[in-house]
Amino acid sequence: MYNMYKPTALMGAVSIVLAAPAASSAAPASSPRATLVTAAFQTTSKTQALALVNKAIGAIDATLAKAPANRDAQLQQGIALGYRGKLTRSMGDARRGRDLLTAFAKRHPSDPEAQIALGGWHLTVIGEVGGFVGGTALGASKSKGLTALDRAVRLGGNRAFFPAYAGLARIALDSGDTAAAKPLLQKAAGAAAPSEVDRITQAAAKRVLALVNAGDAKGASRLARQLLPFGRVS
Repeated sequence: MYNMYKPTALMGAVSIVLAAPAASSAAPASSPRATLVTAAFQTTSKTQALALVNKAIGAIDATLAKAPANRDAQLQQGIALGYRGKLTRSMGDARRGRDLLTAFAKRHPSDPEAQIALGGWHLTVIGEVGGFVGGTALGASKSKGLTALDRAVRLGGNRAFFPAYAGLARIALDSGDTAAAKPLLQKAAGAAAPSEVDRITQAAAKRVLALVNAGDAKGASRLARQLLPFGRVS
């Protein structure tokens, strides 16, 4: 997908949280959430994407300095550090992002955003370097990733983002997983889309679903990888 877990890079450091921040419909355009959505889905330049991620991290850090218990800032911090880990190939950022997301998910087990972010982290690592290297070097697990995605869909109500992301992530990881991905994409296509990230991922789900319905599973997998966060960044 993003080629950030090549063995040589692992010696130096790399990683990423794949899942995008599930921005609420009320998120201001200048919020860290909105900035991360722009970086992940609407940017093709690595330099610009990194600048946006760093901008979001600065805002998040300022919020947590004043209010360490701010729940949304805690979640966005984990996501943003994972993003920066991907863009800069920093294993330190990746592991810190993973640890923050894991801790947040334990504190808030019914939060679908935490589950989708954590699931995305695991599956992105596995997709890049496989189960053995991803597991031994970074503690990634395909089963944990899929379980987290399924939990996010159950907890996420009728919002498009959760089934859309889960369906895209599944087929991006495995073009043969259409039996599980297709109903998720179908659910996303007909779900509510109250926020920008819902609308972005719903549109992506519809495009990938069209290829699945046409019997082009490999094409659907390639397109899903492009439409997930940073899939078009170069």
